[in-house]
Amino acid sequence: MTTGSNCSNNEDLSETGKTALTIKAAAAILGVSDETLRNWERAKKIEPFHTQGGHRRYHLSDIEKLAGKKQERKSTTNRAAIYCRVSSHEQKTKGDLERQIGRVTKKALLRNYSIIAVFDEVGSGMNDSRKKLQKLFELVEKREIDVVLIEHKDRLSRFCFNYLAAYFNSYQVRIEKAEEILSQGYEQELVEDILSLMASFSAKIYGKRSSKNRKNKKDQITTTQ
Repeated sequence: MTTGSNCSNNEDLSETGKTALTIKAAAAILGVSDETLRNWERAKKIEPFHTQGGHRRYHLSDIEKLAGKKQERKSTTNRAAIYCRVSSHEQKTKGDLERQIGRVTKKALLRNYSIIAVFDEVGSGMNDSRKKLQKLFELVEKREIDVVLIEHKDRLSRFCFNYLAAYFNSYQVRIEKAEEILSQGYEQELVEDILSLMASFSAKIYGKRSSKNRKNKKDQITTTQ
């Protein structure tokens, strides 16, 4: 169930072994605005770094220190991967994905988990071929994590969640939810996913009918000749 894929936006940096956060995720953990974080940066209170693409990122360890909380890293049974997802690019543009990352990351810190990786993704909850989800599978299969933290179960999979839970559990990896109450946009996301599924099936049915009609037409021409 694994494929090669690089994490983006929020990721475990293999060169440093540190988890990187976007400004919105870092601000959400600290409970401040993006502008406040920029002011702290100008005041040399915190120093970000930039990716090859020029995006500003903050080390999770620096954010912890700024928050006055040092993560407990002695335990080897609390290695966590965070997985966050929204259904559409519109939701990402509105900042829904970043806020979700901030909420779940903050919950991981409160539980004293050692964050190994943070995956963010835009895609349907019914698509099991998501690139970041495949990357999460790799960590599970390599036994590099002990827990997968999500906001609620639909963020990981819209259906068949119990199958994924059983699969993870076979590698001694548990799934934990940060929240039990679904977000306000849940119903709209579900409608979008169902419409996407209907469109996909309709396209397949139409494609099969078209292929069959072309074959019948070809057979008729061959017969008349």
